[in-house]
Amino acid sequence: MKNLLPKQNPNNRNKRPLMNMYWMYALIGLSLLALYYFQDGSQTKEVDWTDFEIAASQGQIEKITILSENSIAEGFLTPAGAKKQGFSENDPEFDGEKKLKTTIPSSDKISDKIDAWNSQLTAQHKPAIKVTYERGSDFMKLLWYLGPVIIFFAFMLFMSRRMGNSSAGGGIFNVAKSKAKLFDKSDGTNVTFKDVAGLAEAKVEVEEIVDFLKNPQRYTELGAKIPKGALLVGPPGTGKTLLAKAVAGEANVPFLSMSGSDFVEMFVGVGAARVRDLFKQAKEKAPCIVFIDEIDAVGRARGKNPNMGSNDERENTLNQMLTEMDGFGSNNGVIILAATNRADMLDKALMRPGRFDRQINVDLPELTDRIEIFQVHLRKIKTSADLDVEQLARQTQGFSGADIANVCNEAALIAARNNKQEVTWDDFMAAVDRIIGGMEKRSRIITPEEKESIATHEAGHATVSWLIKYGDPLVKVTIVPRGMALGAAWYAPESRVIAPTQALLDNLCSLLGGRAAEEVFLGEIGTGASNDLERATKLAHAMVTVYGMSDKLPNLNYMDSSGQAYGFTKPYSEETASLIDSEVQRIINEQYERAKSILKEYAAQHNAMRDLLIEKEVIFRADVEKLLGPRKWKSRTDEVIEINKKEEEERKALPGADKDDADTPPPLDEKE
Repeated sequence: MKNLLPKQNPNNRNKRPLMNMYWMYALIGLSLLALYYFQDGSQTKEVDWTDFEIAASQGQIEKITILSENSIAEGFLTPAGAKKQGFSENDPEFDGEKKLKTTIPSSDKISDKIDAWNSQLTAQHKPAIKVTYERGSDFMKLLWYLGPVIIFFAFMLFMSRRMGNSSAGGGIFNVAKSKAKLFDKSDGTNVTFKDVAGLAEAKVEVEEIVDFLKNPQRYTELGAKIPKGALLVGPPGTGKTLLAKAVAGEANVPFLSMSGSDFVEMFVGVGAARVRDLFKQAKEKAPCIVFIDEIDAVGRARGKNPNMGSNDERENTLNQMLTEMDGFGSNNGVIILAATNRADMLDKALMRPGRFDRQINVDLPELTDRIEIFQVHLRKIKTSADLDVEQLARQTQGFSGADIANVCNEAALIAARNNKQEVTWDDFMAAVDRIIGGMEKRSRIITPEEKESIATHEAGHATVSWLIKYGDPLVKVTIVPRGMALGAAWYAPESRVIAPTQALLDNLCSLLGGRAAEEVFLGEIGTGASNDLERATKLAHAMVTVYGMSDKLPNLNYMDSSGQAYGFTKPYSEETASLIDSEVQRIINEQYERAKSILKEYAAQHNAMRDLLIEKEVIFRADVEKLLGPRKWKSRTDEVIEINKKEEEERKALPGADKDDADTPPPLDEKE
């Protein structure tokens, strides 16, 4: 593999071109220096001391300037003296002062000489010579004349460097250079596949690309070709960028990383130029991996510009990228990795095989994946010995990897705030509540009537969800305000790949349980159920228009999954729209009446739960079980655990089973 990499001198990586703007500044400075020495607006003639003394004694000099540090004397000639010394007043190049310059024999006796000359000139009725002494040097005079110029060029240099830092390639003149950051063996990311918890299926596909780069002969002998590109697709925070970092850490090839927004610039044509420069760098370092994060910034479908075609710079950039990835030229040895959470917005030409041969889905982690993610993030956290990581993973259903990392960090912060020596279960539950609901607002003033209304509402949710088949397992109920919510019922949602119709109806019934409790037990309804009604309306509308679960509109789906087909028009008539509205209203009304009937049947238990909530403000699953009794239906997670235990017992009973292996329980496998 090492022989495939081009030999490069690392010292030449950051070399700049020999000719740049700094050379121009130097030439201008030298020109100004030459002008100072050779054309300063006056004519100077160098003479020896004897000629200078004769000119002074004859009255040809009207003023003498003595530079004491250099033992230099400059005599400014009178018009008559200038003629005698051979200067021409008619020469247009020298219409300034005429001077004689000489080296004085002794700085101490020059004043005596000047006094003697002045006495002689006074006797001849001629004006005396004026004398000035300067302690400066030629350098100081040069600084005096060139000071403003130096300040100007210093300012220009400062502005040039500022512009260089804000543009690509180290300067505004290199704006078309790619901003890709290079990782290689010497300065890799230090992230490996062991640091990526979960994502088993995604890691298999990415590891195959890395293995192809390490052992290409095993694949090429069978005629296989390396994939040209892989697109990582998934919700935010699921580990797409982390997976790319692991590829950079595992592959022993150059790795170029940049963001999709790095191609976009205020200058026209810069995006396409940066794409060309990126692939040029990649070809020079082939075999090489190029990672483009958030590729939807430049890969958006063409013809869908929200600016109505006012600027097609983004499309030009995309066209250049399509050409470079799979155009007339060849990109042998260059693999493109890209990540996005908006795959539905990408151009179809970008996603076809030959450009992105693989589309890898990086979904939200399942239970086993969340257990692994927690174990990774808990390595550096000092936790209590009795912390149940598996139960913690069950309580964070729907959390992404980034959410789990945030839970671990928040739990550690909460424990440190309370001066604890270790992070306990309560700290993790407080962290989950903090992330989902926000900070507690115990300072919010709530009247007794409002508190009773909130407790009635939340007890209604808890009662209905406990008594229906597909209700999510309850964790706790609270009436402590958090964020925008005045109360909440926390559940551990069941992860389902396929949800039956009754499960959606039970979810609707549970959502409407709070509003139903207000009407049944308080005789009036309030504004606290706005979020429940919003979620219920969306779910009922999806049942009718997406899942085809309506009696009057069965087996119809009016949703465009690509988000591009319908535009501003609806795919159904006004009559159908009216029918959809009536079906949504019917479904919600039926489940609302069902929730009210359940609450009326278990009114005593609901009121007892409401009073307990007003007293304690927070109650847990055990408290609800005491009031309503054990649930009639087992949760899906409990069913999975029972299935795993049964399989384990059957495996132990087999002849020849390894005792050591039998003592180790298999990983929890969530089956449908």
